Amino acid sequence: MSLLDHVFWSSGISREALATGASVSKSRANAAVAGLLEQGVLEATGEQVSTGGRRAETLRLSRSIGVLLGVAMGATGLEVGVLAPGLELLAHHSEPADVRDGPALVLSRVRTLMRELLKQCGAKARDVIGIGIGVPGPVDFGSGQLVNPPLMPEWNAYSIRDDLRSEYSAPVFVDNDVNVMALGELWRMQRGLQNFLVIKVGTGIGCGIVCHGQVYRGATGSAGDVGHICVDPAGPRCHCGNLGCVETMAAGPAIARAATEAAQAGQSVLLAQMLRERGVLKLNDVAQASRAGDVAANAIVQRSGALIGQMLASVVNFYNPSHVFIGGSFQRIGPLFLAAVRQSIYQRSLALSTRHIEIQYTPLGERAGLIGAGVLAMQESLELREGMR
Repeated sequence: MSLLDHVFWSSGISREALATGASVSKSRANAAVAGLLEQGVLEATGEQVSTGGRRAETLRLSRSIGVLLGVAMGATGLEVGVLAPGLELLAHHSEPADVRDGPALVLSRVRTLMRELLKQCGAKARDVIGIGIGVPGPVDFGSGQLVNPPLMPEWNAYSIRDDLRSEYSAPVFVDNDVNVMALGELWRMQRGLQNFLVIKVGTGIGCGIVCHGQVYRGATGSAGDVGHICVDPAGPRCHCGNLGCVETMAAGPAIARAATEAAQAGQSVLLAQMLRERGVLKLNDVAQASRAGDVAANAIVQRSGALIGQMLASVVNFYNPSHVFIGGSFQRIGPLFLAAVRQSIYQRSLALSTRHIEIQYTPLGERAGLIGAGVLAMQESLELREGMR
């Protein structure tokens, strides 16, 4: 790992700690830092609290080197942001979007938002040093192209990089949305955790795998596609063609269907009222009803959590992570869903696998995808820089 990588992943570091982390002599680190400060790549941000002796200054990537663009794309939503090299969020915008509209329409909107947000920050396209994009489907990381994505079939083999190249000379990096979220959590913890999982539950269900401090993508980029693990061989048919996938039985659309059925069957006055007023029920409606104590909504949430926990128990037994972070729109449901997931995992996993495991919502919350896209852009841009030296 280069000195710049160490600075980036530490979110501010002293020269002494930098030399120790990079396993180089203090004199060599000081010489390198002096050169990077002179070039404007690094900047000193004041002094750290003294532990005795001369106070150590904190080093970070300089804002003068440019900005990053991050895009967190979900099946039904879109968030675009401008970030500083140290991942401070300078401007961002989120809005509903449907990836089934196809790449031409969705990416046209992305480009428009990028231009508007850069203008807000007083930056131009030439100031962009890297672009990171998370998408809800399997990605061949080398080419940056989606490979037979179930939720966005029109995007198969479409070159997002080429689409953005007309406006930006900066490198573009594309990855699965949950891998990007995992990168965000890895950066937040400064690589302090080496083996953990990030589960995104929304329209679909996916898993980001961090192994030995690196995102594990698998041989062809499809690692973590846990939404198509079967939890009921006699269950309904999934859009992938198989029966009983956890995604088709427990993700957002399944929750909405179950709530609509409960409302129509007279099992919930509150859900029936919401259905009359809104014409259609969505996950947020079920979450709201559940938080209000609605019995039918709570039962639907608990069943979803139990099924997802059943799937995760197998993954936990196989991988033995230290932490499982759950993100996506299901975070809005609150503690009941998380409790159901936990209970199912603890019941079905081996004692050794769960002895010290922590299962919680992603600490970055709904910013995890956008921060992770910034991490992807900066990390890969630094690697490109090192490769060209």
